[in-house]
Amino acid sequence: MLRDTLTSFLEWVQGIGPWGGVLFAAAYVPAAVLFVPGSLLTLGAGFVFGVTKGTVIVSLGSTAGAAAAFIVARSLAHDWIARRVARRPTLAAIGRAVETDAFKIVLLTRLSPVFPFTLLNYAYGLTSVPFRTYVLASWIGMLPGTIMYVYLGSAANSLATLLSGETPPSAGRQALFALGLAATVAVTIIVTRRARRALNEIVPLP
Repeated sequence: MLRDTLTSFLEWVQGIGPWGGVLFAAAYVPAAVLFVPGSLLTLGAGFVFGVTKGTVIVSLGSTAGAAAAFIVARSLAHDWIARRVARRPTLAAIGRAVETDAFKIVLLTRLSPVFPFTLLNYAYGLTSVPFRTYVLASWIGMLPGTIMYVYLGSAANSLATLLSGETPPSAGRQALFALGLAATVAVTIIVTRRARRALNEIVPLP
């Protein structure tokens, strides 16, 4: 059901011209608030808009979505989110660690793939981290993963293949594109591993 809805949405934004990018970025806000997996949208952006434009659109949209969920947790759904976070000791520990070094903790958790994007947005809304610090650190920390997923999405041959989770075939792709994709994935892995090690020194990870 979700994949069918995403497929229809992607086909629609692909066919409406320049406004497609604006509406695609705007879609990240309700998606983040409603716990829709951001990875599928990011892959779709790569397929529809290409690497450069897709990265810009996703970066703006995902940051706006993260900000929206943060505000919801801080103002409207504090008790409900607090109960969910309490079930995850690691998230609770992050809430304590962020009191002393907010920017660093937010940045490292955004770089690490261990933490789910949507729940982390809400979890930070329960902490004392300043909104501007949270938004800036989130934007920077999410960029490597954004570039990788957009790049992967741009390599898909069709939306059906992309959203089915199948690996896009490499036949017919230029060697330069393959090299660029490999470099993007390698850099992302290195960055996330280093972030995980650094974060583990502060907050034990599962």
